[in-house]
Amino acid sequence: RDSDNVSTARKTCAPAEFACLNGQCVPGRWRCDGEPECPDGSDEAEETCSKQTCPPEKFDCGGSTNKCVSLSWRCDGEKDCENGADEEDCASACPSGEFMCANRKCLATVYVCDGDDDCGDGSDELKCSSPLTCGPNHLRCNTSECVPLMWSCDGDPDCSDSSDEGPERCGGDGVPYLLNRRANCTAGEFRCANGECVRLTWKCDGDPDCKDKSDESDCPLLTCRPDEFQCGDGSCIHGTKQCNKIRDCPDHSDESGCVNATKCEGPLKFLCKNGECIDSSKVCDSVKDCKDRSDEPKKECGLNECMINNGGCSHVCMDRPIGFECQCPTGYQLLDKKTCGDIDECENPDACSQICINYKGDFKCECYEGYEMDPVTKTCKAEGKSPYLLFTNRHEIRRIDLVKRDYSQVVSTQKNAVALDLDVANNRVFWCDRFHRKIYSAFIHEAGDPSQQVPLVDSSLQTPVGLALDWLQHNLYWTDSGDKSISVASVDGTKRRVLINTDLSEPRAIALDPHHGFMYWSDWGTRAKIEKAGMNGVDRQVLVADNIEWPNGITLDVANRRLYWVDSKLHHIASVDLNGAHRRTHISSAERLGHPYALAVFEDRIYWTDRDRAAVFMANRLTGQDIHALAENLNDPHDIVVFHQLRQPQGPDSCNLGSVANGGCEYLCLKAPQITEHSPKYTCACPDGQDLGPDMRGCDFPLPSVGVSQADAIPHLTTAPSGSPESLTPLSTLKPVSSQESKALGSHSTATAMVISTTPAGDSSVSQHFPIVATVVFGLVCAGVYLVWRNWRRNSTKSMNFDNPVYRKTTGEGEEDEIHIGRTDAMSHHAHHHPYPQGVGMGVVGAGGGTCPQFIALPLGGSMPDPGTHWYTEQPMLSTAK
Repeated sequence: RDSDNVSTARKTCAPAEFACLNGQCVPGRWRCDGEPECPDGSDEAEETCSKQTCPPEKFDCGGSTNKCVSLSWRCDGEKDCENGADEEDCASACPSGEFMCANRKCLATVYVCDGDDDCGDGSDELKCSSPLTCGPNHLRCNTSECVPLMWSCDGDPDCSDSSDEGPERCGGDGVPYLLNRRANCTAGEFRCANGECVRLTWKCDGDPDCKDKSDESDCPLLTCRPDEFQCGDGSCIHGTKQCNKIRDCPDHSDESGCVNATKCEGPLKFLCKNGECIDSSKVCDSVKDCKDRSDEPKKECGLNECMINNGGCSHVCMDRPIGFECQCPTGYQLLDKKTCGDIDECENPDACSQICINYKGDFKCECYEGYEMDPVTKTCKAEGKSPYLLFTNRHEIRRIDLVKRDYSQVVSTQKNAVALDLDVANNRVFWCDRFHRKIYSAFIHEAGDPSQQVPLVDSSLQTPVGLALDWLQHNLYWTDSGDKSISVASVDGTKRRVLINTDLSEPRAIALDPHHGFMYWSDWGTRAKIEKAGMNGVDRQVLVADNIEWPNGITLDVANRRLYWVDSKLHHIASVDLNGAHRRTHISSAERLGHPYALAVFEDRIYWTDRDRAAVFMANRLTGQDIHALAENLNDPHDIVVFHQLRQPQGPDSCNLGSVANGGCEYLCLKAPQITEHSPKYTCACPDGQDLGPDMRGCDFPLPSVGVSQADAIPHLTTAPSGSPESLTPLSTLKPVSSQESKALGSHSTATAMVISTTPAGDSSVSQHFPIVATVVFGLVCAGVYLVWRNWRRNSTKSMNFDNPVYRKTTGEGEEDEIHIGRTDAMSHHAHHHPYPQGVGMGVVGAGGGTCPQFIALPLGGSMPDPGTHWYTEQPMLSTAK
């Protein structure tokens, strides 16, 4: 009979579903996943799961559970099978050429006996010859470090004690140059002893912000009165302001650790009717504990209300000494005081690491494509090759394998490597050297060879501090705090342009979302904020501006569509969604986060560098717990990134979708923000100083603004060849004929003649000058003949009669009128533009195939000026008024 029910149920379930024995259908991917979703548990029954066979790309855990896990998780140091079978029989030796620490960590031999505890247990520095010897081309610092000899006396201290720049070696005053030293700090900034600039309000606030902590030296000891509360920064507020739910201290310490003592809730407390709070064990004990005797009601003590209709509760009724309480089973909550309803566990952002599916009485976690649920930890783990970290360590770039914990060097002998990014698909690394003011690139496996390190951008950089790669359209973006700009270049560095250089104070980190066409950056200047804009520089908007002081590093969680940042002043790690909403603080601790600089997010982990602690840390991004150091005793670590193919999901290159390369752009092709479904996929961009042409793909130099001077203007008239009106060049300049030239032409009119130049800018070849000069001379002759004829006609009449309103000439013979034809932006006193009406040509055919100016109605001056210029396509008829 049961088999008939199963058969019937399976017919009603979809092919991709599993039919529970009770007839309910659940997704087939939930079968044998370690969590029973069928009410009868049949999806996890032994007879169901024992028949499961693992595909070739999976590892069979074996045992009674017969689970399958990703083959790439085998021997990764984490038990993913419940029985630990995936970590059995794993070789524990380090790869050839690496050093095994006492704690089983693998270390590149370059870090053995280098004076630093890189293993973490000191075992890499135990059997070392003393003292440490440096190579022939290296200098030994007083702290026993070795630095290249060429770095000595270059104005930039490389030894931790600055002994490579000391006066005994370099002479002078021995004050070393510092990269963070600025010529002058602004009025609102404090100058640290090492030359850095920090906000003036941060001085003596109890929290060191200068690298040398000089902002907290020579500070007065603040003491508060007995009736005052002392804030964390030493300032004082009145005692009544503590725990009043208003943040009065700058560091909000007056509202931390507050407990509401009047709260009287839970099964162990009883609230008297007069507001007193007593232990529930004192209720109905025949002793008056509440002053109003409300703990000893005669009718209710000893009465079990749950015996009557379950107390009216929909699920569970719990009797109390006085009254009763309705409760709900797991997965449900009280909608009112008696009725239970389903809890939407997915409203809690920490419920699942990626996808949360709510259903009645429970919820289910799932993973995005490319990730798989770990059956033990119930978190989403990436499939494929194991991820690893790359981070800058001033003179080098280091690598840590997050699974095998291999520790190696990728790039060495750098002066001051700060910013970093990757091209995962092509196995390339990009980095900025702030001392040399250059952006470099190299294949990761060749990056240790200086000859393979290619400088991509090596000019016009001042202080590059942030770097990000568009891995789809192949463009490189960076921030420069020196000239306060955000720029973009092609991935080979041959084409570049400044995208944003306004309203930036101290731009720092930058992150890209090339699938949706947006870039994000942090700015820790006077008004600290995190901003967002299209990757072509449009649609700029502020994402975070509240409760933010010193946003250094930012990163995107591509899978969960969130932006994370570290705040070095508030000592916290926080995140928002990509619209700036649903803000969360993941870690907040001055002890745990000394001076966090950069961070990266992958799977369920946050990784960050800390300049104060000179270390790299990791923590659980959902709980903020499980904080561990991955690398310590570093030399000023800065940027950090995760290398894994899921960090840079593949997608179409919007600039090369069709047959036209680079989107048809003459210069740069930039991804456009995908605001709506009708948004453009990309836009073209030109070098600095050039604008897009009429087709919005080519580049033109902007036309210069031309000032008009009637005293020294030179007449210049060019026209297109006769019979080719479609090839006429647009107007570029307008020049009036001077009064002397006008008289030479025989003009006695008060109107100033205008001539039109249509010569394209930059055309100055000798072969083209002869026809131009000839045309100018012929045009001037035509203009002279016309003006003489017009002057003769005007002397014999007092009015001109047209079909349109009459223009009357006044007797102001001595006045000069001014005429503006076409567009003359440079004439500030004439605000109106008068473009040529459609269909009106540049000239009319005259004798000999030449051209003369088109007929116009000229304002004749006097007491009633005409502000407009009126064009006519036919010669007006003149008549003499009698």
